[in-house]
Amino acid sequence: MALESAVIQQKVIDQFGLKVADFVQLHDILTFEVAPDAILEVMKYLKEDEILRFNFLTDVCGVHYPEYAEERQFAVVYHLHNWVDNVRIRIKSFLPASNPEIDSVVPLFLGANWMERETYDFFGIIFKGHPQLKRILNMDEMTVFPMRREFPLEDGGRTDKDDRFFGRTQQNC
Repeated sequence: MALESAVIQQKVIDQFGLKVADFVQLHDILTFEVAPDAILEVMKYLKEDEILRFNFLTDVCGVHYPEYAEERQFAVVYHLHNWVDNVRIRIKSFLPASNPEIDSVVPLFLGANWMERETYDFFGIIFKGHPQLKRILNMDEMTVFPMRREFPLEDGGRTDKDDRFFGRTQQNC
């Protein structure tokens, strides 16, 4: 029998209650939110539960939502895959702009090491407990995080580039 989204949702709610919320099916992937202080225990449960078996971390990335309230301006998004039943899920955890910190999942998934470093490098999200949280692609001397939407895509002095052609306008920067 295939692992159904309803089963995943019910098991996670039964185990974590109000620490998980907003379950929705998007493009055949069950997506839900997890409170930042519960991310490590939820991920551990999803990985080690004998029915759920989400044993592979496909991706970790950051998102900046400058239009959201201060306490939800950043999100860390995790994609997990259960190879046995070929089921994928997406987990979002929202963080405040004033303190974008969340526990590292490297103790559970060693592959998260570089993904968390890249997320830190581009968004400035701190992964507490990460074994070596430092820039991975940008220069160490950089003082900004270039994927935050507060930075324009192109140099404002250039006349051959226009942010409108890249899906961004001054309104949503």
